Amino acid sequence: MSAPETTPAATPMIAFRNVWKRFGSLDVLKGIDLDVPTGSVTCLIGPSGSGKSTLLRCVNHLEQIDAGRIEVAGELIGYREKDGRLYEISERDAAKQRTDIGMVFQSFNLFPHRTVLANIIEAPMKVKGVSRKDAEATARDLLAQVGLADKADAWPVQLSGGQQQRVAIARALAMKPKLMLFDEPTSALDPELVGEVLQVMRRLADDGMTMLVVTHEMGFAREVADQVAFMDDGRIVEQGPGREVIGNPQEERTRAFLSSILD
Repeated sequence: MSAPETTPAATPMIAFRNVWKRFGSLDVLKGIDLDVPTGSVTCLIGPSGSGKSTLLRCVNHLEQIDAGRIEVAGELIGYREKDGRLYEISERDAAKQRTDIGMVFQSFNLFPHRTVLANIIEAPMKVKGVSRKDAEATARDLLAQVGLADKADAWPVQLSGGQQQRVAIARALAMKPKLMLFDEPTSALDPELVGEVLQVMRRLADDGMTMLVVTHEMGFAREVADQVAFMDDGRIVEQGPGREVIGNPQEERTRAFLSSILD
């Protein structure tokens, strides 16, 4: 009798394997194991200092790891492997890997001396060699998607914080990344502006963009995330579907954290 055929598990968009990171003598990541499936949304939640943003920055090698490995779409990030050992790649090669990984920070980081349109088209033209005509067409389409079609010629200083963050998202998307990383994208915004940014992120999720999001927005994590990972002291304490982790946490530390911010 022949053995039944097995279907290999799909390669996750991001695979963290026993990832350690230290600053000096302080271990800030302690053996992180986590898969982010392609087309899914994963939210990292937890107290300040738990390692969430550091883990995010390791995905595109803005922070070097001290042990373990990170793969994006099956490709080892930040290192090459030879004879069972990992060697850090050049900054040029790391920058090339980053072109497939979009990142949106807490601060908007727009160029103040360039218009909204110029902010968006610069990287596709300079890094990927896209023609100005095609870059502008893509930029205008993205601005329409984030609700800012009429702001192409505006200067960043003329925009609200929520509008600037939406431009930052459009700028990241202009590079046509495999995945998007968000590092507390609403934390610098006035409360009434948070919703407009989360709405754009919800739309990206609906369109199947793979997203890894560090957030304190528990409503977004509960409703949009396919999985939530609660981090504390450099470790993942609990992970699972957003509604389950936030609505019915199993670990005492998770319950204590959620109780402190939801009450």
